[in-house]
Amino acid sequence: MSFQQGLSGLNASSKNLEVISNNIANANTFGAKTSRAEFSAVYAAALNGAGTNLVGIGTALQSVAQQFTQGNVSTTENPLDLAINGAGFFQITDGNSPITYTRNGQFKVNRDGYIVNNSQERLMGYSADGNGVIQPGQLAPLRLPTDGIDPNTSTRIELEVNLDSRLATTLPPAAPMIDFADAGSYNNATSLTVYDMKGQEVAMSFYFQKAANNQWNVYATANGTSVAGTNAAPTPITTINFQTNGSGPITPNAPVSINVPASTNAAGAQTEAIPGLLFDLSGATQYGSAYGVTDMRQDGYGAGQLSTISIEPNGVIMARYSNGQSKPSGQIELANFRNPQGLQPLGDNAWARNYASGDPVYGVPGDGNLGVLQSGALEESNVDLTGELVNMITAQRVYQANAQTIKTQDQVLQTLVNLR
Repeated sequence: MSFQQGLSGLNASSKNLEVISNNIANANTFGAKTSRAEFSAVYAAALNGAGTNLVGIGTALQSVAQQFTQGNVSTTENPLDLAINGAGFFQITDGNSPITYTRNGQFKVNRDGYIVNNSQERLMGYSADGNGVIQPGQLAPLRLPTDGIDPNTSTRIELEVNLDSRLATTLPPAAPMIDFADAGSYNNATSLTVYDMKGQEVAMSFYFQKAANNQWNVYATANGTSVAGTNAAPTPITTINFQTNGSGPITPNAPVSINVPASTNAAGAQTEAIPGLLFDLSGATQYGSAYGVTDMRQDGYGAGQLSTISIEPNGVIMARYSNGQSKPSGQIELANFRNPQGLQPLGDNAWARNYASGDPVYGVPGDGNLGVLQSGALEESNVDLTGELVNMITAQRVYQANAQTIKTQDQVLQTLVNLR
């Protein structure tokens, strides 16, 4: 008589219940992956491998296989919560031990500005230089910026405008050629803000005066001070000569360079001069329709302080500033493995690489077969709770059945002992 089969069945069912219980316990663990107990049949070795009527001696736990299927993605209110939609793992480090890998994107910022998880391990990625240029290949813990952004002096203005060809000329017959306080001495005007080297705002206004058919004079002021000439006797910064069909300027055929003088702003502060400011009028037209500015832009901005952080689907961490500017402060790098099931579980929602998993393949989110990131979201566990409960019932019945085989073996043995 042998109790081996029943005993091995009891052990296997117990291990299966342990795996199922662990899955159920982690049903609400973000980034957790379900496991499956896999068993193999056991046979006694025959002499020289011969024999065709071998009876098995039970079963054994062969492997606890992790199932790296995609979990559901749930949204949160925290922009530092990250979900990987697709393949890949976050890389985290405590600074001493080897890098570990996780799918749990519950990240925070510690007192030193590093992005960390609940175990205070730092998220790895690429840093950015002072100009916001990502430095790929230089893996390091990601640290959010705390400083502001320096001002940038305006160097170029681009204007798209239609000047109404149906309007009458407004060029005065005698000097001064224009009076900024007299709307009858020009046809149209527009304005925008530029910035000096300190990031101070300079209010610029541009005045368009029809001088002749297909010809317009353009004047400019900075904080109310004439850019060319004097306030008493302003002169044009340029004259636009349009094509006969009004589709665009014949001259100027290149951006006009203007020297914005130092002036006093509305608050009474002194603004610095802006030399060599380029004024691009190539987008101007002269059609028989109402005056309208369709686009006007310049490339300067004032100083700003860090206001918010956002993370793009490709892992770029964007720092947004109070002056409306933004620039990258880093990029998250993901790792993937040919055999994720071979990764060694470490607890705390992390895995370690080993021989079975193979070497990691690195890349940024969205590259190759790597998934993309979703900020303000977390990947839920992929445990199917209903399925696990059904598996638990089945494992329980299998345990009872194996116990019954042992009981039956015992009864048979007792009958044999009682023979007289």
